[in-house]
Amino acid sequence: MTNPRESGFKEVTPPAEARERLRAAVSPHDRTETVPLSMAEGRAVAQPVRARRLVPHYDRAAMDGYAVRAADTFGAGDRSPAVLRAHDAEADGQLGPEEAVRVHTGSELPPGADAVVMQEQVEEFAGEVELFDAVAEGENVAPAGEDVDEGQVLFEAGHRLRPSDLGLLKSTGVDEVTCYQRPTVGVVPTGEELVQHDPDPGEIVETNGLTVSQYVERWGGKPTYRNVVTDDESALRAAIQRDLTKDLIVTTGGSSVGDRDLVPEVVSKLGEVLVHGVALKPGHPFGFGVVEDTPVLMLPGYPVACIVNAVQFLRPAMKWAGNLPLGDHPTTEAVLGRKIPSEPGVRTFARVSLTDDESTDADLPTAVPTRASGAGVLSSVSLADGWVVVPDGREGIPEGERVAVQDWEWYP
Repeated sequence: MTNPRESGFKEVTPPAEARERLRAAVSPHDRTETVPLSMAEGRAVAQPVRARRLVPHYDRAAMDGYAVRAADTFGAGDRSPAVLRAHDAEADGQLGPEEAVRVHTGSELPPGADAVVMQEQVEEFAGEVELFDAVAEGENVAPAGEDVDEGQVLFEAGHRLRPSDLGLLKSTGVDEVTCYQRPTVGVVPTGEELVQHDPDPGEIVETNGLTVSQYVERWGGKPTYRNVVTDDESALRAAIQRDLTKDLIVTTGGSSVGDRDLVPEVVSKLGEVLVHGVALKPGHPFGFGVVEDTPVLMLPGYPVACIVNAVQFLRPAMKWAGNLPLGDHPTTEAVLGRKIPSEPGVRTFARVSLTDDESTDADLPTAVPTRASGAGVLSSVSLADGWVVVPDGREGIPEGERVAVQDWEWYP
């Protein structure tokens, strides 16, 4: 294979094509584990989950009122109420003909009753209950199994559990679920100038590895955040080989074509580089390869470029590896407050902030670009509300156009 540092970025891969190649290189793992509900939030279930009992598990009153036999209310109205005996539920649980018993929302329907008359349509005095409304069988009653049937499939394999899902599972008698293990990701920051302490002149505080590790955690993976590896071929080789037991390896820095950008060369010698250079801005020095069946994603060293490529490539790769669903980022429609320039043939990610300033459309916020360039300006990401994606085929977006602002920080 041609030495990546010698060839440079003479050709770059369109983002969609790069993603397709990455998809083909990532194999989902089949490791599972059974976990209690308290530990299952955000996990993908590995097999269909079925309800162990009905919900509700008894016929219950759907509102406050009186439980009755529907046939005993036939013809009841404002001028001609049905008069029933007040039933003593404590003395006899069975409701007899022409009897009514007080019930509350959620109360078990007593045996013999098949309907509930609303409290507002009832008057009780001297042991008698007057009903001013006729009800049909089953009216104002939540029957057993109305919500969930016993044995019903609640979630198919691959579903990622949300907090509300856990409540549903508990209500049906499920207290543990079999989930796919979280995909493992080795995060390897590279660069001889990186430090983990207050920097001296010429040194830079390592942030990419920390940021990427937190994203992996948020996206449902299990990161291993490694110590900084210097720009040395032997050290980089050892670092990659150490994490070949992971589902994915991610390096940060050293992915371009400079003299110290050794990661692509090391990956090419250990395995194969499948993409080196993508038509993204910021972040074209992204690449990935495969070493002994383990995908190695090479993220750029500039912080913003690192984040853009992590969202565009690492996030889907991790979801594919871990059998996790890959959802779209939520968007906010806005009016662009200032023109966004871009190069033709390059997908541009312009960071924007959302304001309530007056625009051409009073119903929409204004998206004000904070940066369309500046791959090393980390604050432009932290202070932004999202980014606007300029498609490959456009040369910028003019001021005043409606745009979709992607919230890339969305969980998950």
